[in-house]
Amino acid sequence: MNNLHPLRLIPLALTVFLAVESATAKEPGERLEFQPDQTHLPVEPPADAIVLFDGGADVGFLNKHGEPIDWPVVDGTLESSGGQKANHIVSKWHFRDADIHAEFMLPEDGPGNSGLYIHGNYEMQIIHSAEKKRLGDSDMGAIYGFSKPLVPAERGRGVWQVYDIRYRAPRRDSDGKVTANGTITAWLNGQLVQDAAEFGEPRSVYHPYRSGTTDYLKAIWKKQIATTTGPLFLQDHGDAVRFRNVWIRPLDQHAYRYDLVPTDSN
Repeated sequence: MNNLHPLRLIPLALTVFLAVESATAKEPGERLEFQPDQTHLPVEPPADAIVLFDGGADVGFLNKHGEPIDWPVVDGTLESSGGQKANHIVSKWHFRDADIHAEFMLPEDGPGNSGLYIHGNYEMQIIHSAEKKRLGDSDMGAIYGFSKPLVPAERGRGVWQVYDIRYRAPRRDSDGKVTANGTITAWLNGQLVQDAAEFGEPRSVYHPYRSGTTDYLKAIWKKQIATTTGPLFLQDHGDAVRFRNVWIRPLDQHAYRYDLVPTDSN
């Protein structure tokens, strides 16, 4: 059995740290205007964004063991076709409150099931729901298990779609209990699908810290309970959903890069 290396927080390089600082005009708490322009895709990341994937060789995600991902890069896009229905990838950058942007395309066949697992606990659902008359909390635009979408906003299969999410993490006390609910405001394809929707403790039994978890993720979860910071996961649910232009824009001073650090072994 391979031993995982101990985890350590990596100090930010000066240039990156300045980018994070410039992303934070105000501490979220008061409700800020949030109406991103999703008219033309791809959307150019703002100057203070942390880009996790832009189609190049530098991929800001790891697999669930903290190792390089095995998702294929197809025409400059990441494709979630691991086939294991749990081969999620996790961002190297961790954050507390942030704006999150991701563009995605559903495959021509199948349900196109995937999602954005924010902090690994709260899933902005990606799934083909365009033919449904009534949408619930497991359909496109939903916060899975918490809040159904306000309106149907899916564009259908084989075309690029876009999420922009303003995420405020739940706050926890020294015992790890939620003392203030988190909120999500989300735009999907130019339509408001979540408006400061609240959520508390995670509900899904399938999120990465509960289903198919690893030592690497267990260490992240322990830290996350203590600090209310965590990563962004892209979900693999066995369907070949494509992602491009994925970035986060931290809204406070809590974002940092979380890496494995080799140690000497006997």
